[in-house]
Amino acid sequence: MGEVLRLEDPDGAYSAVRLSSDLHLTDEQRTFTRDGEAWVLDVELADVQRLEYKLEVDHAGGGTEHILDPGTEKRAPGAFGDKSVLERAGYEAPAWLEAEPAPGRYDDAEVRGRGLGSNVAVRVWSPEEYPPGTPARLLLANDGPEYDQLSRLTHYAGVMQAKGTLPPFRVALLQPGDRDNWYSASAVYSRVLDGDILPQLRGAFGLIGAPVGMGASLGALAMLAAQRRFPRAFAGLFLQSGSYFMPRYDRHESGFSRYTRITRFVRDTGRGGEYAFPVPVTLTVGAAEENADNNRAMARALEEQGYEVSLVEVPDMHNYVGWRDAFDPHLTELLKRAWTPR
Repeated sequence: MGEVLRLEDPDGAYSAVRLSSDLHLTDEQRTFTRDGEAWVLDVELADVQRLEYKLEVDHAGGGTEHILDPGTEKRAPGAFGDKSVLERAGYEAPAWLEAEPAPGRYDDAEVRGRGLGSNVAVRVWSPEEYPPGTPARLLLANDGPEYDQLSRLTHYAGVMQAKGTLPPFRVALLQPGDRDNWYSASAVYSRVLDGDILPQLRGAFGLIGAPVGMGASLGALAMLAAQRRFPRAFAGLFLQSGSYFMPRYDRHESGFSRYTRITRFVRDTGRGGEYAFPVPVTLTVGAAEENADNNRAMARALEEQGYEVSLVEVPDMHNYVGWRDAFDPHLTELLKRAWTPR
């Protein structure tokens, strides 16, 4: 079923209007038509309950610009600025957003990133009654500051602990630094996670057992790469819209500087089952997003190698709100699985 988008233009300021989003649409499918004093598009939104977008407008006097939709006040922040939001009937934001979290504290640390050419900044959120030195479980997040700001990760953690749904745990928010290099299946970054970051966190804060690693997009790829190289470092993985590039699905990404390194790692992961050390893994991905096919393939490969895999296809796209909306119940269930003694 489609949704109608409308841009008023009584003065003829625009010569053309197009939808700019992550939907896989042809130019014809994303181009508005003139209807009286407005531009109108009936867009098909199969598998999507919520869409972030901008409008790409050609000005009648020349020039093209991307603008927010003046027809809606709904906005979503993102790493590259705000976007307009279309929420379809039936969409509901998670209830935990309005719940009262357990009080917490932040502590900042910096870890030497041997071989990365830079230190790694880490901000650690802890329950208030767990100061540094008091052992607790740990959730380790790539792109941590963005996850916290745009997906409210530590608020989620505080709410789950206030409700007694999950045991007390910390959240370590990892600053990405040179993201395209560090997160693109880099062996150096994997080694820094296992050999520098985790030992410093264990010594400074106190850890119970192995942490759960999480990430989105390239950050998910980086966590999986670290677990494959240092399999005893993690008790579980929560991987969202992972960038598991495969030539049969992702040749359009071949211009990315680390494309070959990623495709080689993904190929070797699919073939390397004899070296696998399975842990519980949850993969979430938008059913209509670009990474859906490679996430499905990765989920099958890991399951065949003995991982306890849950693949969750969500009705959103490649964005922090979509990732946020999957935290409960899916991250909640993954943490319970990973932290339950066996």
